[in-house]
Amino acid sequence: MSNEKDGKYERDTLVADGDHTFRLASPRLDVLSQVLMLIRLRGEIVYRGELSHACGVVFPTGPAHFYFVQHGEMTIIPASLEPVELKRGDLVLLPRGDGHTILGGASSHGADIGPLGPEHFDAHKLFLRCGNDPTHAARFISGSFFFDGNPLASVLSVLPALIHIPGDDSGAPEWIEAITHFLLEEAHNARPGSSLMISRLIDLLVIRALRTWAGARTSNLGWLGGLNEERIARALGAMHDEPQRDWTLGALANVAAMSRSLFAKRFMATVGESPLRYLTRWRLTLAADLLKTGRLKVTEVAQRSGYNSDAAFSRAFKAQFGCPPSDATRL
Repeated sequence: MSNEKDGKYERDTLVADGDHTFRLASPRLDVLSQVLMLIRLRGEIVYRGELSHACGVVFPTGPAHFYFVQHGEMTIIPASLEPVELKRGDLVLLPRGDGHTILGGASSHGADIGPLGPEHFDAHKLFLRCGNDPTHAARFISGSFFFDGNPLASVLSVLPALIHIPGDDSGAPEWIEAITHFLLEEAHNARPGSSLMISRLIDLLVIRALRTWAGARTSNLGWLGGLNEERIARALGAMHDEPQRDWTLGALANVAAMSRSLFAKRFMATVGESPLRYLTRWRLTLAADLLKTGRLKVTEVAQRSGYNSDAAFSRAFKAQFGCPPSDATRL
């Protein structure tokens, strides 16, 4: 049952309790939540680490990582990027999983760096160590995660190889301290459900970090940048809520309460592509996700995605993903 009175709810949920039925309004999902639900971000593992000065470890290409520095200084060197020096309270995300190097101290000069091996990681204690100088070592909390949503590669492309959220003179923000505290608690005192708790807490850490990072920037963020501008965010939300609707530039401009020309200009400047181009990519991203389940026919998915003909849908799908809809399960 829909509730359109104030635009804040998209559906109601019925909850039965004996002879009574309660109707609970469900809040409308925001754009960031919708994208991350499709991406299906999944936390994998969390551990503590200790790096002596000038001692480093190379991580190969694989899952994404985060690092939160609790004490001292360390350096991260992402693949093909310049080193980034970190201090106490800093949080870093490496969302692409391209491989990276971590190093104790703030300089790589004369460092002893080698590939990650069994001598570094104690799987039982969930502890990584490099070097034998704990007095001057950097101490950190780290974890790995991955995005289980290949069709969203174009949506994720707005994320850089490294996201740095610096602490301040007093250390890390309270939300980072709180999440990492519970992460370590679950990792080192495993109980039924701990694996799921760790995954969800890493999800929460990454989502909050993305929101904090995007809120502090004003350009080159794609759809994330659009969330920082209220009127553009309203148009993005409308496209995400009703992708099958026959949207026109004028209709989207009305949602944003802007003229067509100003809306088109601001959307392009903020998101990096035209509104209707973004809408097409979002529709096809949703379509690919639906097709991967194998529960719907191509015709049904085409209709849900706002296409009136299978031929038009197939052409657009192949143009975006390089394969016909029938091969979507391979994405």
